[in-house]
Amino acid sequence: MKKVHLARAWGALITLSGLSTAVALWPLAGGARAASGAVILTFAILKARIILSQYLGLARAPYWRHGFNAVLTLYGVLLLGLYLVPWLTS
Repeated sequence: MKKVHLARAWGALITLSGLSTAVALWPLAGGARAASGAVILTFAILKARIILSQYLGLARAPYWRHGFNAVLTLYGVLLLGLYLVPWLTS
């Protein structure tokens, strides 16, 4: 049963990586580029959550998983803010 969860996690990681690549290669300009960066960052956070939950076993430790997810989300919001500063100030 554990192999099924890991296979699903692997499939989700491959899918999110492919979607990130597709978004990154799509020719965009202006505000759409900022939005694509936000989408790619969101995919990266989702991939990190999958890795932490499935591969590092935090799915069996909900207290630790919630803590890591909170820190990861705060870090992602900080990175998103720093990424969007040039578009917000111009």
